Amino acid sequence: MRILIAEDNLVSRKLLSVALKKWGHDVVAVNDGKAAWEELQKPDAPKLVVLDWNMPEMDGLQVCLRLKESGNPDLPYIIILTARTRKEDVVRALEAGANDYITKPFNNIELRARVRVGQRMVEMKEKLAMQVQELRTALEHIKTLQGIIPICSFCKQIRDDQGFWSQVEAYLSRHSDAQFSHGFCPECMSRHYPEIEKNDHA
Repeated sequence: MRILIAEDNLVSRKLLSVALKKWGHDVVAVNDGKAAWEELQKPDAPKLVVLDWNMPEMDGLQVCLRLKESGNPDLPYIIILTARTRKEDVVRALEAGANDYITKPFNNIELRARVRVGQRMVEMKEKLAMQVQELRTALEHIKTLQGIIPICSFCKQIRDDQGFWSQVEAYLSRHSDAQFSHGFCPECMSRHYPEIEKNDHA
């Protein structure tokens, strides 16, 4: 997973990068909040972010707030990293839009566990987004079936969106999960196979 690190302290930034790369992650590292914000505006922005609280240009909480106020529904999972340990600071970070909070000096075991939680959350979010898209596609198919469908008055074939004509059962099979079996209605049985109907009444 691609992870963005925003940390102005060179040593901390290096330690974070080494640890995350060791655990198999692709790391993007910047040294201030403004650079972090710019990275997060890119189309391929990382979905998981480790933000230092105190940074030049823009601090970690300011980045969180800007993301929260952006209206973007696809926000990254944010872990705030800071030396602040007061409960009030934890609350401030979470209210600003952070998802998790780690205090300095960080412990590698704790960091790895919290990153794994973040990774699971990102994966679940992506899976949910795919399911929502599949549901929208299915609803569009239903909407198509509920709309006005051109049908031939003589042979009863249906014209699709591309202008091709096909049998009713073929059209419905392409646009739904319906399965078909064939038979004869009483009217058609009487018209096309009168001898069978007579035998049935004999």
